[in-house]
Amino acid sequence: MHSNPPPSMPAPDYQSLIDAPTWAFIRATEAAYAAQSPGPDIADQRRAYDAMCRAFHAGRPPGLHVTDEAVAGVPCRRYAGAGPAVLYFHGGGFVVGGLHSHDDVCAELAAATGLGVLAVDYRLCPEHPHPAAYDDCLAVARATPGPILLAGDSAGGALAAAVAAALRGPRLLGQVLIYPGLGGSGDSYRRHAQAPMLTAEDVAYYARLRGAGPQDATAAPLAGHDFTGLPPTLVLGAECDPLADDAPAYAARITAAGGRAAAFVEPGLVHGHLRARHSVPRARASFARVTSTLAAFAAGHWPFGDT
Repeated sequence: MHSNPPPSMPAPDYQSLIDAPTWAFIRATEAAYAAQSPGPDIADQRRAYDAMCRAFHAGRPPGLHVTDEAVAGVPCRRYAGAGPAVLYFHGGGFVVGGLHSHDDVCAELAAATGLGVLAVDYRLCPEHPHPAAYDDCLAVARATPGPILLAGDSAGGALAAAVAAALRGPRLLGQVLIYPGLGGSGDSYRRHAQAPMLTAEDVAYYARLRGAGPQDATAAPLAGHDFTGLPPTLVLGAECDPLADDAPAYAARITAAGGRAAAFVEPGLVHGHLRARHSVPRARASFARVTSTLAAFAAGHWPFGDT
């Protein structure tokens, strides 16, 4: 990720790019944060983020068996299902979030795909700077038997890509990355520097707290030099997001190395739109793309034609 915010550019016309349901989601998110009056303290930020996630929590689908356990010494939550396990790494800038913040997302992934999902409660910054989160996610992946899939949003997408680079090989059936920050330098960091939900300054702030070097591929997967042997990949960007260009950039590196990757930059969507999947039609369609792709990858299918 960037260590300093990029130069600003004239802001896009978000009033026309972003539809009314998405604006309602943005305002609801802002209101949930404001109700907590978060200060600069990390503990306050975590409290506010957790409260906001609770406000959007959609519950778990009925009949789903869920247990908490440690895997490789890392706290995890298992959502029972068949077939290969989906390891899910949550977003939150490596600073906030945990098993509860993405509980309903993981439950719905399991219910929609029929696959087992294992959510990983990796260590957070700044108490545990890089590579602590990466080490935890990699340890869980190595300790999970059989074929696996990787998935994650935002910071979790970066962790999934870094773990995929470390593992490679046939047991890794695929990865799905949702608006990940992969350490790119595309125009979106300037074009959408003041985007709703996430700004370039926010990206730089989280990168400073993480404490990783910009050329460390375990923190910034686009800084890597070898993209061979990576699994089938879907990477989703949000159009109104500084991180948007990381999605096609990463997919292009994989395909150039002979792999299969598809990138979609979801029109009019913003960072964090997973929480809008029940209220915003565009976000609902994006989440359906996630679940259908995970199911296809688990079955050994490539669902994107010649992409």
